Amino acid sequence: MNELNWLVAAPEIFLLIAACFIALADLWVVDERRRVTFWMSQATVAVFTLLHAKLLNTGLVTGAAASVNALQGLMVSDPMGHLLAVAAGIAVMITLAYAQPYIGSRELLKGELYVLTLFALLGVSVMISANNFLVIYVGLELMSLSLYALVALRRDHAVATEAAMKYFVLGALASGFLLYGMSMMYGATSSLDLPEVFNAIQTGKINPTVLTFGVVFIVAGLAFKLGVVPFHMWVPDVYQGAPTAITLMIGGFPKLAAFAVTIRILVEGLSGVARDWQQMFMLLAICSLAVGNLAAIAQTNLKRMLAYSGIAQLGFMLLGFTPTVVAHNTLNAANGYSSAMFYVITYVLTTLGTFGLIMYMSRQGVESDEVSDLAGLAKRNPWLAGVMTIFMFSLAGVPPMVGFYAKFAILQALVSTNEALYIGLAVTAVMLSLIGAFYYLRVVKVMFFDEPKDLTPVPAQGGVGVLLAANGLAALGLGLMPEGLMALCRQTIQVALAG
Repeated sequence: MNELNWLVAAPEIFLLIAACFIALADLWVVDERRRVTFWMSQATVAVFTLLHAKLLNTGLVTGAAASVNALQGLMVSDPMGHLLAVAAGIAVMITLAYAQPYIGSRELLKGELYVLTLFALLGVSVMISANNFLVIYVGLELMSLSLYALVALRRDHAVATEAAMKYFVLGALASGFLLYGMSMMYGATSSLDLPEVFNAIQTGKINPTVLTFGVVFIVAGLAFKLGVVPFHMWVPDVYQGAPTAITLMIGGFPKLAAFAVTIRILVEGLSGVARDWQQMFMLLAICSLAVGNLAAIAQTNLKRMLAYSGIAQLGFMLLGFTPTVVAHNTLNAANGYSSAMFYVITYVLTTLGTFGLIMYMSRQGVESDEVSDLAGLAKRNPWLAGVMTIFMFSLAGVPPMVGFYAKFAILQALVSTNEALYIGLAVTAVMLSLIGAFYYLRVVKVMFFDEPKDLTPVPAQGGVGVLLAANGLAALGLGLMPEGLMALCRQTIQVALAG
């Protein structure tokens, strides 16, 4: 039992039991608004988040000894995993709060939506804590299958059904890439445990040809899940076709799991072949920045524009993995990874706000997902236009928003290497981000300077409006005072590298 160490997996075990209980309890819920199911789900996620927060605090206090294996080495408990799990839990609670009024007017207010969301969160948590290739795959499939079902939940909607089919087919292809890469990794190192894979590479007890092919397939599978070029073809269609509440679930907390798996596999397991996947990440990052920003300019649909924007944003995040991988297990190595971690957390925060605002403006029969739907918003609801401006400025990297500091931290990690290659990457990233600033500022221009199509004031939605304002203030506040979160990211990454 000491080797199993069940207490480390207590948040995941609780979440699994609670999700099954809610699935059964919802059968007896007679309230069409599903308030009972909603509050049970929120309470479940809150407890899950608090459990991880407690483990995070314990881990930070104990320092380098905070990395603990559980379930006979299949899972690892460390501050990085707990911080990402806390961020994922908060993101899910905010997502469900934003979605409640939206799904109520679109025949989506079903118990299945809440249960599938909880299982998606469970898959994310399993991926974040995984220490074995098979556990990573189990968590990935649990998350992916839940998201496929959520996209297809609106069965009578042809566009949503089409999006679900595209997401399922291309997601299955990505899973196949990842699974094939893992099988090659087993063939090359004779193990599926990440620490043993790392040791095999360090001692040279590998088949180098098979290992190289395995790395290529694993990077391709991770790139599919991140949605970066050239594996991005599913992102715009799924973002646009899925109901906005489900789009937020796809574009929000799963990105934290993708980041965690990238750290677990490539940094903790495959750092010995870092030069191989580092070069691939450089190419993925630059292509994503170029294609994402250029394609977003031509979009008139707001969700589709944000999809291409997300491709570019995650491309920028990948730059944080490129300058420090060769210096693994040194204090300097934490700079790039912690900057990337800060970037992905703040990107999820901003994504919650942008899609939350789209849902806030939507009403029965009207999606409000075109850029033109925001025309004259400053005249209809000035504070709402102000909040959206904060999110657009943050995504564009305009100070003092949090997006500026996130980009600055990545660029600083690149430039601090004092190598021409990384300085060139930083300059290229800045130039491509300037292109992206155009379509973000276009949204602001439409809100403040275009004439509104409808002069009807945007109706207030009580608590959702307050949450939206708090979300905007968080994006601004973290931009003004980013040191706390950045220090936390750096500390957790250092413990992960030391472990």
